[in-house]
Amino acid sequence: MATPNTMTISLPGEGEQLFKLVRHKSVGSAIAAVLVLLVAAGIVAAFIFADIDYKVTAKYLFDPQILSGVVTTLELTVISMLVGLVLGVVTALLRESKNRVLSGAAGFYTWLFRGTPVLVQLLIWFNIALVIPTVSFFGLWPVSTNTIMTPFLAAILALGINEGSYMSEIVRAGLLAVDKGQAEAALALGMRKRRVMTSVVLPQALRVILPPAGNQLIAMLKTSALAYTISVSELLNGAFRIYTLNYKVIELLFTASIWYLFMTTVLTFLQSWLERRMNRGYAAQAAPSMKKRWLKNTFGVTR
Repeated sequence: MATPNTMTISLPGEGEQLFKLVRHKSVGSAIAAVLVLLVAAGIVAAFIFADIDYKVTAKYLFDPQILSGVVTTLELTVISMLVGLVLGVVTALLRESKNRVLSGAAGFYTWLFRGTPVLVQLLIWFNIALVIPTVSFFGLWPVSTNTIMTPFLAAILALGINEGSYMSEIVRAGLLAVDKGQAEAALALGMRKRRVMTSVVLPQALRVILPPAGNQLIAMLKTSALAYTISVSELLNGAFRIYTLNYKVIELLFTASIWYLFMTTVLTFLQSWLERRMNRGYAAQAAPSMKKRWLKNTFGVTR
């Protein structure tokens, strides 16, 4: 009779024979688990016994300056992402254009803004008045660039235009993922090219575009903290203004981190929900569960 550690195999001409399975315990896994627990315990102990007043962290969670910074962060994220999405779609379409000038210009835009740090672009836009002192419309109504280029607008332009260079590749990959035969069939039925793109290609490409676009949105939320360097009143700047008065630096940074984690988690669940709705009828390519998505975006865990 076979036991949990045995296996019965029938061999030709020899009848059934019993083989014993030897289960090797993984010593490496046990050692790794112990090391992880020790490191985790050390980190927890460091935070417990550190000179940190966690009551201050909780006290300022709903401080008006922090809440105002949260709102500004969300505004900055949404507007910049919309700018990036529009630029990404336009650039992706131009990259696929048969016109070499338009295709080359789109490629140059992608190369330029993907090849330079977003912080550098942010500082350039904030100081653009040094290059263009005044702005006018056809030589009329000249306006000082410093009057127009507020810190918030500079952040929108820097983050949005930079995001457009990344979104263009995401959108382009989505367009290329759609079978060309479908577009050709739609054209054969008499549909115009614009309608083929909006009614046939883009809806299918959206399923491919949505996951990386959602990741870009979450990355944008965290990248918006760079606007602090040009005095935009976002979340990190709000924490900075408070801890310059009470000198509770770590406590206020923890407060900002809690809000970033909360917003990231909400966006992660929203992304997973949208992907599941988009993937209805495509069971084989269903989106990861909300738990897996949250683990990936928060801790980088993919399994």
